[in-house]
Amino acid sequence: MEEKHIKYDCERGCTTERTPEGSLQCQYKTGCCKLESFNWLSGIQQEDVRDIFEVRFKNTRKGFYRNASGQLLRTGDFVVVEAANGHDLGIITLDGAIVARQMMRHHYNPQTYECKKIYRKAKALDMERWQEAIAREHQTMIRARQIAAEMKLSMKIGDVEFQGDGTKAIFYYIADERVDFRQLIKVFAEEFRIRIEMKQIGARQEAALIGDIGVCGRTLCCSTHIVDFHSITTQSARCQDLSLNPQKLAGQCGKLKCCINYEAAVYQDAINQMPRVNNPLILQDGEAHLVKTDILKGLMTFSYDPHSLANTYPLPKEKVIEILKLNARGKKGPSLMNQEETHHQTEFISAVGDEKIDRFDDNKKNNKRNNPANNKPRPNNKKRKPKKGGEHGKPVKNKEE
Repeated sequence: MEEKHIKYDCERGCTTERTPEGSLQCQYKTGCCKLESFNWLSGIQQEDVRDIFEVRFKNTRKGFYRNASGQLLRTGDFVVVEAANGHDLGIITLDGAIVARQMMRHHYNPQTYECKKIYRKAKALDMERWQEAIAREHQTMIRARQIAAEMKLSMKIGDVEFQGDGTKAIFYYIADERVDFRQLIKVFAEEFRIRIEMKQIGARQEAALIGDIGVCGRTLCCSTHIVDFHSITTQSARCQDLSLNPQKLAGQCGKLKCCINYEAAVYQDAINQMPRVNNPLILQDGEAHLVKTDILKGLMTFSYDPHSLANTYPLPKEKVIEILKLNARGKKGPSLMNQEETHHQTEFISAVGDEKIDRFDDNKKNNKRNNPANNKPRPNNKKRKPKKGGEHGKPVKNKEE
């Protein structure tokens, strides 16, 4: 049997294969592309979006298109769609009621949104021109970077995407400052003989295009499920008591990690429920200063000495509120030393000995040695001479006989 030479195009979510006759076969592969959407409303129809489909192109570029061909279309079909100049080729990734949910997510009204048209299903000739255009992308990107470096422009060409008909290309670039690329577009047009479109992306979008493994050991969130990138500030890290270390808070893109925002709302809600202690608590035996706050557990740790953490006393937020009310009325709160049940107990577990090589060995032999019943003096192992008589006075036979 001849081996099948299947190429996986994870940037678009499909596979390509050449048959022995030389024809090209392209198939849609679910779960392969970045930012794959799961249709959890499969089989449910909705009249206002019956002819609207989500069409995916390279990487994260998607769009909503209306079926103007009259053909029966479904998820996984390769279709030729309308473009600004010429036509493009994409893959239908969503259909049915889930399309309305996706349009609401992007703040599109299905009744008023002007969708571009789907001309027809892709034919064999369309597939061939599409693959020829894809084959030119890598070399075009390398040459474009060389031209930008020769012109001494402070920009980086991150990716190149050709249109399905091969007459236009989108150059994704990254730049910290404003770049005047009018002359660059002329050079690109003369070099590649195509229409040029420049699109600027940020560091987060570049990380989403490239993809990588994060410090958590999983694929980057920006390259798997994050579609909209929201601003992330150090205030989200402060409310979670995270160390403001740029090396730990920064991701592969050099910006603050997107996962900092995941639990920021929970911490902020917990902070709003904690009492504000601006001054030390006035108690019967002195003043107690706040030294530590456990937001999620609702515990506030106090100490009589603000410069020492030797003797600390954790209090629930409810008791702190009661003491604050007493202080507001001019009364002193009860002493913390009398509350033995509130003394802080260290939750640290020592890991000494975990690095030993023999920590997984069977300790039965050691247990026998440590048993006091087994520590009795052992009898002498010297051979004794055979007795003339046995236990009952019977003669003992020699073994050699």
